Amino acid sequence: MTRAALWLGLAFLWLPVLLLAGFGFSASREPFEWGGFSLRWFAALAANERLLEAAWLSLRVAFAAATLATLAGGALGWVLARHGRFRGRALFGALAGAPLVLPEVVSGLALLLVLVALQSLAGWPVQRGAGTVLLAHAALGAAYAAVVVQGRVAALDPRLEEAAMGLGASPWAAWRTVTLPLLAPGLAAAWLLAFVLSLDDVVLASFVSGPGGTTLPVWLFSQLRLGLTPQANALAVVTLALAAAAVGVILLLRRRRG
Repeated sequence: MTRAALWLGLAFLWLPVLLLAGFGFSASREPFEWGGFSLRWFAALAANERLLEAAWLSLRVAFAAATLATLAGGALGWVLARHGRFRGRALFGALAGAPLVLPEVVSGLALLLVLVALQSLAGWPVQRGAGTVLLAHAALGAAYAAVVVQGRVAALDPRLEEAAMGLGASPWAAWRTVTLPLLAPGLAAAWLLAFVLSLDDVVLASFVSGPGGTTLPVWLFSQLRLGLTPQANALAVVTLALAAAAVGVILLLRRRRG
């Protein structure tokens, strides 16, 4: 019974994805109509400069946003896990975790209002584009990174650092040689989570993007108004192939380490 439920759950999750990928090899002009095997839509995908620009922008924004989110969220998680109780800790933790529970529509509208206020009240020349999308994604990812890093820091044994300092290491050397390597898996998980969140986001980017700031999910969402083409199916195949390659590399590295 348990195994049957597992297979039903996997089928529910993966059959639509595999069906979408299968239609990427169809020669038909209709997105969900089989017209014989063909690679024409992959060639059209490679020639679509607008889509390629949006994909390249999404990757750059996701990389930068994940890095900023990991740095900011790592600092937040460290403070919440290591500094015990202090005045305003509850408010600090609530503000740090607010993006986790707020609908993205609310967060996107709030960020848009901040940008408008900076332009109209403070007179700052804030132009909506790739930079504002990057900051919005970093703010969202920082909340998730803080949770991941906080859990990892809470699981670390502080006596390891104390032992290193007892053997003559300075606090910075103990943190760099003992704590940071133990914290690295949590930081890597936080970075990957923030990267995926940025790469997948539509709502926040729709609010704060502008000319030159159209990411790939926003571009795909805008195509719904005009009607999707089978290029979207071909893009799904490419995305699945890249994700499978990344998972394969991770498993290979783990096997070598094991």
